[in-house]
Amino acid sequence: MAAASAFTQNLGWPLTVFTTPQGRTFYAGTYWPPEARAPMPAFRDVLAAVREAWNVRREQAIESADAVADALAQAGAAAPSVLPSADEIVLAATALVRKEDRLYGGFGGSPKFPVATTLRFLQAPLVRRSSPDSAAVADRALAAMTASALRDEDGGFFRYATQRDWTVPHYERMLTDNAQLLDVALDAGDEATARGIAGFLLSVLRRDGGGFGAAQDSESWIDGERSEGGYYLRAVADRGELEPPTVDGKVITGWNGLAIGALARAGAVFGETAWVDAAASAASYVMKTNRDADGRLVRTSLDDVASPAVATMADIGLLADGLFALAVATGDASWAVKAHDVLDDALAGRLVADPVLVAQGMVLAPDQTDGDLPSGVSAVASAALAAWRLGAGESYRVAAEELVGAHAGRGIEQPFGHGSLLLVAAGLVDPPRQVVVVTESPAGALARTARTVDADVIAVVSVGQAQEFADAGFELFEGKSVSAEVAYDCRSFVCRLPTSDPGGLNRER
Repeated sequence: MAAASAFTQNLGWPLTVFTTPQGRTFYAGTYWPPEARAPMPAFRDVLAAVREAWNVRREQAIESADAVADALAQAGAAAPSVLPSADEIVLAATALVRKEDRLYGGFGGSPKFPVATTLRFLQAPLVRRSSPDSAAVADRALAAMTASALRDEDGGFFRYATQRDWTVPHYERMLTDNAQLLDVALDAGDEATARGIAGFLLSVLRRDGGGFGAAQDSESWIDGERSEGGYYLRAVADRGELEPPTVDGKVITGWNGLAIGALARAGAVFGETAWVDAAASAASYVMKTNRDADGRLVRTSLDDVASPAVATMADIGLLADGLFALAVATGDASWAVKAHDVLDDALAGRLVADPVLVAQGMVLAPDQTDGDLPSGVSAVASAALAAWRLGAGESYRVAAEELVGAHAGRGIEQPFGHGSLLLVAAGLVDPPRQVVVVTESPAGALARTARTVDADVIAVVSVGQAQEFADAGFELFEGKSVSAEVAYDCRSFVCRLPTSDPGGLNRER
């Protein structure tokens, strides 16, 4: 995509890229019709022209390809790291307000996507406090989507709507969209929508063994013919007689990380232990199955067989972030240890380099924008921020600041394409609130109240679990395993006197 942008501004699918045998791009474009249609040539004419260029003007084609490769390598090089201020972040959020579709909610025209990464940024606590209008944009977008044809009767959301008013959806249902929209619904306080999404994830996308499949197809067989959307146009009660659309069974590491984190957080808040258990099962499956012969994480698996494709930076960051959320939701420090190890591999550069990028002289992909899911930089920065908030050490905050700061300038200028990055930036400039409840009654009044407060970390642990976190090096839990039935309300690791009174916990920051 980055290479193709040198030849066309109309990026999208289908995408055709012509490369040298070394994989360097010398021409690219998106759609060309079967027959010439001004101003577009026919695809066969494009093929003929490229063949002629390669056979007759090969030296020029190679020079062009080298120039594109050099430009991409420079674009992927490290930039000066400067963390944006709180004011700059809030201004970026208010800039998004001006892009809202004030008639139908959300952003854009036709087609229209959920853009969950942007919505999550607008829900950042810093933004919600400083710019309530910005946060309201996210809430309105979710409400509009929930009330529209974009949401199926069973609670799952489709990929996008072909019309501005959220009608005529493209009926494919993605794990990425639904996992992130579960977090959006949770932050918006929309329990009904959250429950619908969780139900879809658990009943449709969950695979044998516990992992989550990548998507559910838009097409199915009805009366011996392939039908686009026909299954979903039936009422849920009438679907039992039909074969449901196929689920893509690939268990993608990073996408499962999104689902693990969302289900863990929502399950903890709503008291749905089955959701948290499902998150733990998915985590166990990915950590066991999505590995190569040397034990390194890979990008995906299918039918319990790991792919040879290396895990991307986004895969590692999203998985680590999800595992940290699972540790907090379960009170099980072993998940935080696993997340810590996964994150350390990313930060220490011990990941297997992507051979495609290496062939082009790049360490990172030059395009680090947040589209339908967080970029690699945003994902790793978010995981590092989560590690720091749990007390893993100041080095993790520094790592998150360096990652965010290197791309923040572009993010402030173009907030729509950097929602996940700006969400992490907001978390870095906003002092964290951390609530730790030590109790032997995780369903008791103190724990229930704690789970409703506005905080970045809400951990409910037993005395033994608090000690396990502390022994594993998470300083937030140090000194908190002395007695049970107490809550510690902390700001940037400085805690107030512990309280056993649920009324002593302020819901607001």
